[in-house]
Formats: sequence, C-alpha cells, structure tokens
Amino acid sequence: MNETIAKGHLSEEQIDKDLLKNVNWGGKFKLWMGFLTVSLIICLYYYYQQLQNGLGVTGLHDYVSWGIYISNFVFFVATSLIGMLVSSVLGMMKVEWVRPVARIAELVALAFAMVAGLIIITDMGRPDRLLNVFIHGRVQSPIVWDIAVVVTYVVISGLLLYIPMLPDIALCRDKLNNVPKWQQKMYRSLSLGWNNTAKQFRLMNRYTRMLLILIIPIALSIHTVTSWLFAMTLRSGWDSPIFGPYFVSGAFVAGCAAVIIAMFFFRNNYKLKEYITADHFDRMGKLLVLVALVYVYFNINEIIVPGYKANTADAKHVHEMLYGHDSVMFWLVQLGGLVIPFLLILFKPMRKPLPLTIIAVVILAGAWFKRVLIVVPTQLAPYYPIQNVPEGWTGYSPTTPEVAITVASFILVVMIITVLAKLFPVVPIWEVKEDMNHKNNK
Repeated sequence: MNETIAKGHLSEEQIDKDLLKNVNWGGKFKLWMGFLTVSLIICLYYYYQQLQNGLGVTGLHDYVSWGIYISNFVFFVATSLIGMLVSSVLGMMKVEWVRPVARIAELVALAFAMVAGLIIITDMGRPDRLLNVFIHGRVQSPIVWDIAVVVTYVVISGLLLYIPMLPDIALCRDKLNNVPKWQQKMYRSLSLGWNNTAKQFRLMNRYTRMLLILIIPIALSIHTVTSWLFAMTLRSGWDSPIFGPYFVSGAFVAGCAAVIIAMFFFRNNYKLKEYITADHFDRMGKLLVLVALVYVYFNINEIIVPGYKANTADAKHVHEMLYGHDSVMFWLVQLGGLVIPFLLILFKPMRKPLPLTIIAVVILAGAWFKRVLIVVPTQLAPYYPIQNVPEGWTGYSPTTPEVAITVASFILVVMIITVLAKLFPVVPIWEVKEDMNHKNNK
C-alpha cells in the first residue's frame, strides 16, 4: 500500500472524497462517451452490411474460414483471464499490494469476457440461428463447451466484482446525493440493505472466497477449451498437446498488459496517484516478467519440437513462420512484442508508470497479432495443394467490414469499463480504509 496511506496521513473522509469524486457523469465523460458512441455506430454500419449481404463481404473463404473474428475471440477470452490471476490467485495468497488494483483487473476481465461472447456471433453467417447451438448442440463439440464456459465465466466474474463491492455501493448510497435519482435507486437496490455489520462482512468474505476458489478452474477451462478448438484437429500448427497451457500462459501476458494500461489511465485521469502508486506499477511489471518468461518457454517449444521432427506438413508450417509469407509478422511479434519488452522490463526504470504503460501497449498489440498467427497461417497450409480456385483464396486479407467490426469490439470493451468506472469506485474504498487501520494499529 502507498506509504502515505499506510502511515495514516489520509483521513477516512479524505479517502471517501478522493475515491468517490469520479463517480459522476460530469467532466469529460459525456464527450468521451459521445465519441465512443459515434465511432461504434459507424462500425456497426459495417456489421449491418454483413447481416444484409452475408460473410461474402469479408475476406473469408473456403480455406480461411476463421479469420480475424476468431483471432479476436481468442484474444478477448485470453485477456479476460487476468481477473482470475490478480483477484483469485494473488488475492487468496493474501498479497496485499494487489488490493487497490484488483477491482480494475475485475473490470477488465468482465468487459473482455462479455465482448468475447458477442464476437462469436460476428463470425456467424446466420446469427439468428444462435439458439440452435444450445438446442441442438452436441456434447462432443468443443464450441458448445466454449460457449458454456464463457457464459459461466461472465456470471462468476460479475459476482466477483459485485459482492466485494457491497460496502462501497452502500457508501455511494449514503454519500452521493448529487447523482441522478435513477442512480440513487440503483445503489439502494444493489446495496442489499448493507449497513457494515460484522455478520455482513463475514458473509461477504465467505461468499467471496467461494467465488475466488470457483473461478480458478472456470478461468482455466475457458481458455483451455478455446485451445481445444484448434488442438483437436490434425492440422499442422494446431495439432499440439501443449496448446492448453500455451494459451493460458499467453492469456496472462495479454491480461497483465491490459491491466497496466487501465491502471495508468485511471491513475492519471482520476487523479489516484495516492492509491495506485509507482510501486504498484513496479510490482505489476515484475508479474509481467514472470508470466512472459513462461510464455517465451512455450513459444520456443512451439517452433523447436515440430522443427526438429520436420515431417512434411510441420516443416512447411515452421518454414512459413520463420522465413516465408508470415515471417515478418512472426518476428515482429516474437521480438518486438515479447522478447524485447521482456528484457526491458527487467530494468527497474522501465517499470515506472509511463515507460511500463508504453511497453504494455506494445505487448498487447503483439498479443493480438499473435492470435492472428495462430489462427490464419495453418488454414493456408492444407494437406492438398491449393489449386483451381480463385486467386484470392491463396491468401487472406481482412476487408473493411472485418476491421470495422474488430474496432467495434474494442470500443465496446472501453465503453463497458468506462460506464462501470463511472458508476462505482475503481479502487475498493473499504479495503483501503481497512489496510490503513491495520497499519496504524501495529
């Protein structure tokens, strides 16, 4: 915790003021939401075109039937796993420094998980038949399990965000008298009659711990099952038994980067430097180094093992990655989006808020392009040669509608995080006070 707070230099009234002042609809919020809304409407126009004309408006074809839509799905599912790592694993280990940033991690996790479910629909030529997946889906199909765990993960992430927030919702109910009436009614309903009794805190802690335990297998399942969509096939590049842990380790890298970016935004725009400190960035940087090291290990395995065996299909896939059509993107992702940032973060000056955030942006961008490399090149290397087909089928280039719908996905994530951050405190007020009182009583 920040040294100023730990020594008790901030009163409880000052903490309430600092952390509640941004729970409003004023300032630049309306301008920002207006910009996001207009941008989203423009992007959704292209989705309307896709609904009207079908997937023919995309660059998808018989060979590359999964393009950047599925790459987006894998990326968004991956990034959502950070809530489990920060809130559950580190929280249950009672790592105290993570408490002020745990809610930000949950916001990121919930937003990305919610949009991941919507991205599945964008890849469907007939989204009106989505219900058939639930009615007629086969238990043997990984995509049925994928949808099931995504929905479950969204529900549990929502509860994990909501239940520990009850004391802060009650505080909003009691202290925010200048907010709209609908918002006051919302706080009264969501607070569930909370009045800070010891019994309520015991119940809250018990249910929170249950969720923290439950979310670990669910979170691991969501991305493991996603990896099975690829690994259950015999395609070279996908046919790998390490895809489960490989996907999960990559998810933690993308998620840590997303949380660091969100921390920087809230710290500067919400003026929370007393609560989200340089020390938090330093520790998040160290956590990023740890998960990146594991991810580098799996990336090395991804190339060395099939490269050593060098059967016909594997050799072709590895050659394309290292020297062929996809080599530029491959080396930019591996070196520019993973290895170089990993080496930079080893040095403490690079773990300061601004440089670490810039590095996190590069890592997050690299993580997205990595998902494209996982999804697309394998489909362009079938066992039979691509011949007697239209020229455009020998490659894959996303069209304007695909790019616009992808941008819309990111806009939705930002909108969800923005709205939730304006409805509720992004730093847990009651936990900051509890930590301060604990330090003062030592």
